[in-house]
Amino acid sequence: MRIHLSSVFVDDQDKALRFYTDVLGFVKKTEVPLGQHRWLTVVSPEDLDGTELLLEPDGHPAVKPYKEALVEDGIPATSFAVDDVAAEFNRLRELGVLFTQEPLEMGEVTTAVLDDTCGNLIQIVHSK
Repeated sequence: MRIHLSSVFVDDQDKALRFYTDVLGFVKKTEVPLGQHRWLTVVSPEDLDGTELLLEPDGHPAVKPYKEALVEDGIPATSFAVDDVAAEFNRLRELGVLFTQEPLEMGEVTTAVLDDTCGNLIQIVHSK
């Protein structure tokens, strides 16, 4: 068994697609119209057949309070692996990305946490 799909709830699919592709560097994999929304996924350009991230609309009544509670407590919705947290932090900060946690070394792991502009905190991580 392996992870095929994961999702992040977003408040605006168009804005999320721009952020996740133009800023974070993912590529769009799937876009299927579903009424007023879409089945919209992105993948890493390094693994086009790898795990897909669904940019899922946050319209369900339970989602907004859930997202707000996570952000209020500083808990990331998901985590993305990078080769160098400090370099990625600097690259993204130059693009105007807001970080709620600057790079932090914790033994064998370095993390940073960013705001995805769609209502989520996202962690970037590198393990030695």
